[in-house]
Amino acid sequence: MATQFTSGASGSSDSKLKTFFIDALQDIYWAEKKLVKTLPKLQEAATSSQLKTAFSNHLEQTKTHVTRLEKVFDLIGEPANTKKCHAMAGIADEGNDLIDETEEGTAQRDVGLIFAGQKAEHYEIATYGGLKQLAKTLGYNEVAETLDQTLSEEKEADGLLTQIAESGVNYEASTEPQEA
Repeated sequence: MATQFTSGASGSSDSKLKTFFIDALQDIYWAEKKLVKTLPKLQEAATSSQLKTAFSNHLEQTKTHVTRLEKVFDLIGEPANTKKCHAMAGIADEGNDLIDETEEGTAQRDVGLIFAGQKAEHYEIATYGGLKQLAKTLGYNEVAETLDQTLSEEKEADGLLTQIAESGVNYEASTEPQEA
């Protein structure tokens, strides 16, 4: 029979779960720092002023996420180190390719940028959701609350991108003629 833990149960301070938790924190820390470098490129490439503003606002929020992660490392007594996040590296590369492969000033490019942004948001939502649960299991209640705050902001950012797509960008792209 599997052992069940209640929310807030304190695990061993040097358990395999804590090692996994720290590794995942280092991964998302790298990812957030990568986004701080990537979001200005997405903002510059966007055509819609609404999308440009969304990327600009999320850049400021992402800088806050980096600071929060540094607080999380401090709370658990670990150095704030990064570990390359191959998933976010791939998403960022895909976003750069999309910019190179679409025509400047088109709604088609904005649709692609929204896709790239949502791929990043969904990765972050999955990661922060998992980290929040692990923090609870390890008894890091303040850490769980901090991660939950970021999780909520990532969900809001994803919702805003959906709203921008549905409010006209997708339709505009559907009316753009195909290149000869």
